This record gives sequence, structure tokens and C-alpha cells, in this order.
Amino acid sequence: MTPALTVDLNCDIGESFGSYNLGNDAAILPYVSSVNIACGFHAGDPSVMNRTVKLALMHKVAIGAHPGLPDLVGFGRRDIAVSPEEVFDMVVYQVGALEAFVRANGGRLHHVKPHGALYNMAAVQENLAEAIAEAIYKVNPEAVLYGLAGSALIKAGLKTGLVTANEVFADRTYQPDGTLTSRRLPNALITNHQEAVKQVIKMVKELKVTTLDGKEIALKADTICIHGDESNALEFVALIKNALEREGVVIQAKPV
Repeated sequence: MTPALTVDLNCDIGESFGSYNLGNDAAILPYVSSVNIACGFHAGDPSVMNRTVKLALMHKVAIGAHPGLPDLVGFGRRDIAVSPEEVFDMVVYQVGALEAFVRANGGRLHHVKPHGALYNMAAVQENLAEAIAEAIYKVNPEAVLYGLAGSALIKAGLKTGLVTANEVFADRTYQPDGTLTSRRLPNALITNHQEAVKQVIKMVKELKVTTLDGKEIALKADTICIHGDESNALEFVALIKNALEREGVVIQAKPV
């Protein structure tokens, strides 16, 4: 009997801060198998982190740290000139903080997924990718590293000895080299939900994606990202989940 095709469905949550509320975390959690919780640098704060961890544990989803650049105003999506040493320090700091909340609530940290600009920078800059992988390994060598499929970050994780998960994006367009189209450029986002669903099914079942120039490139899809801060995130994640299940795909976090 052929084993069932499986994929993880992850969402970025815990992005509120102080008196500012962002996202619909409680409503989205029943639809995903893992979550990435902001650690206070690009979004989130200690109270939000603790509250979000408790919510994730209640829904029995895999919990990940979502470290980003220290850029609350820009939501961590602006490139900042940082050294590998600085990246190592900020990842250790953020992962350690989130893991402390997870342990305090009786859970275990499943994975780490860098956020925003840090994620994209590490996808192509080997020195930053290696700093992130080393930081994760030294804090928790059993944590899974989520990174852009086939990127320098995945390669650094494997080299360091981490379990890795190749991540693909439901609502983002791809460049011929496998990187995501910059949000600063037109057509970076797929706003048509049906087109996004088609892209997801193709990536999961065929291990391919069609780039903006119309070419097909190969990629591995271990986990699919849904952005929790989008206004229609709940509708979108439900659509993706239902479409995958209709195709016989089992949604579950990567085992470690």
C-alpha cells in the first residue's frame, strides 16, 4: 500500500503587540498543523508570546519560534545590514525566549522559522544562513529548521546537523532561481485564491512551481506557509486545507 502523501500547514501568529491586535490566531489554529510565534523583535511581546503558546498547546499544534530582525516599525520586512555574529546573537535570544515560554507551559519547541527579511536574506547569504543554523543547534539541536525550499538556509541546516523542512508559499510568486518575488515588486502576491490553491496542489503533488516568467522549476514541499496577518487569512487557510484533503493529502507537522 502506497503511504499517504503528507504536508505540514504552518501559519505565522502571535503578532500582536501591546494594545495593538493583529491577526485572528484563535480562529486559524484549528486549520493548521504548526505555528510560528513572533518573539518580540518584529512583532509580539512577552504577554502575547505566553498567551499564544497556551493557545497553540490547547489546539495541539507544533510550536515554532519565529525570530526576526529588530524592526517593529517595518514588521521585520526591511533589510538591515547585520553581521553573522549579530544574527547568531539575536536568534539565540529570541529562540531561547520562546522556548522558555513553551517549557513553562509544559510543551516542547518543535521548530524555528526565521521571519521576513531575515528569512529572505538567509535564503541567499550563506554566512547568515550558517549563523542561524548554528544558533538553533546550540539552543535546541532537536528543533526543525524551516527555510525556503532548496535555499542556502536549508543547506546550512543540513550541514549543521539539524532536521530541515523545505517551505513553500501559497500566496507568493517565484523567481526563476527559486527565490520569492520581493514584496516591493508588482505581482509578488497571488491575490486570487483559486490560483493560489492550484499553485499549492502543484507544489505538493508534482514538486514543481511555475515562476513569474512562465517556466517550471523543481522544489520540495515539506511545509506550506499561510500568513496570519492577512485580512482574509481565515478564509484562505480553510480553502487550502480543504483542497489538500480532497486530493488525499494528510496535513501534519514534520515528525522529529
